[in-house]
Amino acid sequence: MKFSERLHKKLQPIWRKNHAHPFVQGIGDGSLDQNKFRFYMIQDYLYLTEYAKLFALGVMKAEDLETMGKFANLLDATLNEEMSLHREYAKKFGIEESEFENAKPAPTMLAYTHYMLHVGQNGTLADLVAAVLPCTWSYWEIGKELNDIPGAADHEFYGEWIQMYRSDEFGQLAKWLIDLLDTLTEGKPETELSKLEEIFLNTTRFEYMFWEMSYNQEMWPTDE
Repeated sequence: MKFSERLHKKLQPIWRKNHAHPFVQGIGDGSLDQNKFRFYMIQDYLYLTEYAKLFALGVMKAEDLETMGKFANLLDATLNEEMSLHREYAKKFGIEESEFENAKPAPTMLAYTHYMLHVGQNGTLADLVAAVLPCTWSYWEIGKELNDIPGAADHEFYGEWIQMYRSDEFGQLAKWLIDLLDTLTEGKPETELSKLEEIFLNTTRFEYMFWEMSYNQEMWPTDE
């Protein structure tokens, strides 16, 4: 069994909780409060800013030019394409670019991205991939599931989000990261695999917390 298959099988209970979260289901059936999605879009923009740094770390930790080039392409695509599309899409919800630039990070967003950056900076390339993969993999799976709901991909506000993450282009990114993790873990001892499993588990948990944070629009409780 490939390591990615082991992860996918073992973490299905948490995986399904992510997919069944009311925020995710609200995107699928179109019932999600737009203010909740607006909050999510701003925090996700801040998240992508930090997430891109992990691709830069991937370039540094890669040991061959092909892998270095792939991470460099991902960094460029995130900073110069995905975030630009993010800003354009956000205008549907009345979010101007200045609001992104002046936004304050929510505590869950800070904890999630700081954890990934800590792993990426201090661990191996396999550690880094295990940290970033749950986001990419789960979004691809969610995009495909929501796309199967009749009319969901054509929704006035949420259809573009579904189309983006169920796309073949995004799927290729997820599959590349999955294959890279399988290559990096081939023949590794159980002690290393258990460590990688824990990293993957933690960021899978953070994915759930990010949906929860967005659904409840959670900022610092001391500021309320």
